[in-house]
Amino acid sequence: MSGAAPLPTLIALAAYLLFIIAHRLLELWVSARHERALAARGGYEVGRSHFPLFVILHTLYPVALAAEVLALGARPGRLWPLWFALLAGAEALRIAVHRALGERWTARIWVVPGAQRVTGGVYRWLRHPNYVAVTIELAAGSLMFGAWRTALAASALNLVALAIRIPAEERALSEAARG
Repeated sequence: MSGAAPLPTLIALAAYLLFIIAHRLLELWVSARHERALAARGGYEVGRSHFPLFVILHTLYPVALAAEVLALGARPGRLWPLWFALLAGAEALRIAVHRALGERWTARIWVVPGAQRVTGGVYRWLRHPNYVAVTIELAAGSLMFGAWRTALAASALNLVALAIRIPAEERALSEAARG
């Protein structure tokens, strides 16, 4: 441990943690609203069993980050501006995802029978841009504070969860498009 974190690091950490927690809560609220709208159009959820992995990941991530900075002495390195830029880019990508999907964006996998896959917006270039953004966010947000342990652990859990989710989502979207 290298002593108490400097005040600027503590302020930056608090601001980032408040942002990430508020962002996740807002996304859950938006997701619930979209799920109700999709259900009204005949939509349904698939792949429900893996969702707790994402809940665990996104609940433990801010806790682990705070613990690594406060208890294990992680500190921002000289590359923190690069990590911040990557984090900002990831957030911009997430906004582009929400705009492209509109009401179809949810935290869970929801499909509407007969609905075709979204191919506009950022989906013209990336098949799963939201997962790319979250993957970058977890690594860059941690590394911005020098929290390499959190970056590794969060990235590993995220990759396990995505290895389950992406095939489930692909199957569901293909089946839904066939009606």
